[in-house]
Amino acid sequence: MTAATRTPVPRAIAIGAALSLVVGIVLLAFAWPGVTADPKDLPIAVAGPDEAVAQAEERVDTAADGAVALTRVDDRAAAVAAIEQREAYGAVVLGDGPTDAPEVLIATAASPAVAQMLTGLAAELQAGIDEQIRAALPEQIQAAVGQAVQQAVQAAQAQAAGQAPPAGAAPAAPSAPEIPEVTVEVTDIVPLAESDPRGTGLAAAMFPLVLGGMLGGIAISLVVIGAMRRVVAVVAYSAAAGLVLAGILQGWFGALQGDFWLNAGAIALALGAMAATITGLVAIMGRAGIAVGAVLFMLVGNPLSAATMPVEFLVAPWGAIGQWMPPGAAGTLLRNLSYFPEAPTAFPWLVLAGWAAVGIVLSLVGHFRTAGGAESDAEAAHADDPVPADDETRVPVAV
Repeated sequence: MTAATRTPVPRAIAIGAALSLVVGIVLLAFAWPGVTADPKDLPIAVAGPDEAVAQAEERVDTAADGAVALTRVDDRAAAVAAIEQREAYGAVVLGDGPTDAPEVLIATAASPAVAQMLTGLAAELQAGIDEQIRAALPEQIQAAVGQAVQQAVQAAQAQAAGQAPPAGAAPAAPSAPEIPEVTVEVTDIVPLAESDPRGTGLAAAMFPLVLGGMLGGIAISLVVIGAMRRVVAVVAYSAAAGLVLAGILQGWFGALQGDFWLNAGAIALALGAMAATITGLVAIMGRAGIAVGAVLFMLVGNPLSAATMPVEFLVAPWGAIGQWMPPGAAGTLLRNLSYFPEAPTAFPWLVLAGWAAVGIVLSLVGHFRTAGGAESDAEAAHADDPVPADDETRVPVAV
């Protein structure tokens, strides 16, 4: 190698500096959601008497500092329905009387972090109730002693007057006050499966799902020639990979629950949404579309997917934006199909279908552009391949 062909030192330094910025961006993309995670307006249902609910709302507003948003419901059944339909992460059911124990409803399958937080809330409620009971003890003791003194005075007065003491006026030792036992109950309405008791399998499945969608789109873009043939390849890949991943995640690991075919369809549509978008971008942008797809799904969509934390933990409005992207929609859809069959699933299905449709449209645009004379990226990559002798007169047409 001659000196003329070597990379100039200033350029080498510039490349190294640029790559360091890329690494920094990657770190920020993956670490930022976790570092800045802070619950905000977590929907929690509350049921009970108006006075008790008003007191609970006042205490929560003071102590939670905006982390919890209480939503009033009619009764315990309504609170359970709100949790099962994913309108609330949990609920607090207050008793009708001062000695009626409240109940805290959690849903570990919705979010282990929120379930743990609500379990801590139950402990705080128990401590507050115990403190109220202890505070009421002196008054009860004083009332019992006063009653005993009054009975003794009446008996002494009757004896001095030469009369029989009235019934119930005989002095007696003050009875110990009755201490009510109030225990706050915690009920897990939607627990995680025994095969995935901590929910790690479902959360860990998201990254391979995103990676699978990207790798499928990249490989098809580089290997398959012809925009429409890429669409066919994406459909075949998504269907087959959906069955394979569902078989591993549900049949082997037990990370998914519910109907196997629905889960396989959701995975296939998620893979297809990402793979089709990448092939569509390549059809109109060339190989630069691969980089755009990687940034879109790996550096933006995956960190904002809320696969390991509730959407409300992400800084607004990024959590909501993440649900409009395939990783976030796929994570929500698979969780609902596994544990929340009563929850609406139309939105994530439509999001995934929309991304897949956009990818197909982009591929169609690229197909007609190629048919008009522009050379596709894959064709350019294979332009230098030797042509067999019997095919020398054949004109390749990308379809």
